[in-house]
Amino acid sequence: MNATPTNPGHQLWNKGKLVGQKALLRLKDIWAIRVRLQIAEKTRDLALFNLVIDSKLRACDLVKLRVRDIAHGDRVASRAIVMQQKTQRPVQFEITEQTRDPAGNWIRHAMPRVEDFLFPSRLHDSDHLSTRQYARIVDGWVTAIGLDPTAYGTHTMRRTKASLIYRRTKNLRAVQLLLGHTKLESTVRYLGIEVDDALEIAEQTEM
Repeated sequence: MNATPTNPGHQLWNKGKLVGQKALLRLKDIWAIRVRLQIAEKTRDLALFNLVIDSKLRACDLVKLRVRDIAHGDRVASRAIVMQQKTQRPVQFEITEQTRDPAGNWIRHAMPRVEDFLFPSRLHDSDHLSTRQYARIVDGWVTAIGLDPTAYGTHTMRRTKASLIYRRTKNLRAVQLLLGHTKLESTVRYLGIEVDDALEIAEQTEM
């Protein structure tokens, strides 16, 4: 078999990068990040972190959340619904008490109007956090607890709770609805369910 020729002067796009799905956070990682943010009194980041874990939103939808999407005044709702940018379909998500308290604290701290973006940018040329800024924030979270930032990303945040729900319930249809996927096959691919379940079965089979 002839090897595929390579150009020594050509830099591979994926050289030094991890290709494929990003790793998931474990429960102990989630709590480690929360505790660090609480100790550091990072009001915005704590609200942002808890909200993205609960909402399972894509980065493009998360950064464009407005105060009115999750709260009435400074009272944060237990559920919210937003229109997804990618599919133009609504998706509903829960807001747990673990998230409502930090989110309410952030709203009281920032004192935004109901029509304002929940997470405004600190840069003058943008009204809200950009997906690039959000990605850098995620890098900071995982780095702070000793994880390799190249192995994690914004999709880590979107997939983490969805994967935990699937592993506990095996209810793929419920996870599809929570992620706002139009096709069940998309959810299967997104969670890597077939591979993970096959490995789990193999690990439980003694020869």
